[in-house]
Amino acid sequence: MSTALITLAIILAALGAGLMAGVYFAFSGFIMRALDQLGSAQAADAMNSINEVILGSWFMHVFFGSTVIYAGLSVYAIFDPALPGRWVLFGTGVLYVAGMFLCTAIFNVPINNRLAASANDEKAKVQIWEHYIEKWTRWNHVRSVCSLATLIMSIFYQASYIQVRWIG
Repeated sequence: MSTALITLAIILAALGAGLMAGVYFAFSGFIMRALDQLGSAQAADAMNSINEVILGSWFMHVFFGSTVIYAGLSVYAIFDPALPGRWVLFGTGVLYVAGMFLCTAIFNVPINNRLAASANDEKAKVQIWEHYIEKWTRWNHVRSVCSLATLIMSIFYQASYIQVRWIG
C-alpha cells in the first residue's frame, strides 16, 4: 500500500476518532448530568429519544467508518513487515476497536436496550435510570479516553513514521 494511501486512511480514521472523542466527552462531561437533573423518568425519556435519533444520524457513519479503517490499518500492519512503526499502528487500531467499538457493543448498547424496553413502564424506567446513569456513564468515560488516546497515537504515528510528499 502506498504511503499516501496509508496517510489518507490514518487522517480519516483520526478525524473519526476525534469526533467520537468529542461526542463521548460531551456526554461524560455534562449531558448525562444535565439529563439526570430532569428526574429519572424524564431523563430516561430524553436518553431514549437521543438513542433513537442517533441511529439515523451521521454519527453512525463516523462510528462504523472509523472502526473499519482502524481495523483495516491494524490488519495491514500485521502483514507488512516493512511498514515503519507497524506495531504502533497495530496498537492504535486495536485500542480504538476494543476501547471504543467493542466497549460500545458489549456495555453501552445493552444498557441502552434495557432503558428502551422500559419506555412504557414509569416504575421500571425510574429504576433502570438509577443503574443506567452510573454504568452507562462509566463505560462512556472509557470510550472517550480510548477515542482521544487513539487520536493522539494516530498523530504520533503519522508524525514519527510516515512522511509524505504531497507536492513535487
